[in-house]
Amino acid sequence: MTDMLVKLYALPPLPPELDRQTQQGVTLRRGLPPEKHLVADWVAQHFSLYWRSEAEIAFHRQPVSFFGPTGVAAAARGRGTGRALLLACLHDMRAQGYGYAIIGAVGPVDFYAQHAGATLIPDSTPGIYAGLLRVPPRPEPPADA
Repeated sequence: MTDMLVKLYALPPLPPELDRQTQQGVTLRRGLPPEKHLVADWVAQHFSLYWRSEAEIAFHRQPVSFFGPTGVAAAARGRGTGRALLLACLHDMRAQGYGYAIIGAVGPVDFYAQHAGATLIPDSTPGIYAGLLRVPPRPEPPADA
């Protein structure tokens, strides 16, 4: 998986995206520390334990950070929530004074390119996650056990 670079000073506007989400009954906001366990459990259930670890770390930063990993539950996809979440995160980084964002180990390259103008970073594969510890699969017990 490759990394991508985003120019935070050239983002699409955020208010129309937030308005669309509000009309659908979706509120995007920074997580609150007492919600950490709820968010972490949800992330583990819908994505992975690796993502759970990253989400938990985001809650330890001050202010609670947004970006990475980001995802939308399968049942809620196709409503623009992922785009709104992406842009909210990136606009927040711009407000903090960053000029660029790096999106590491992206899955949907076309999504980030289309919605945030992200470009591929050459030679960024395998990136920071090279050598990531993985739990080996458990061997199957013998059939006669």
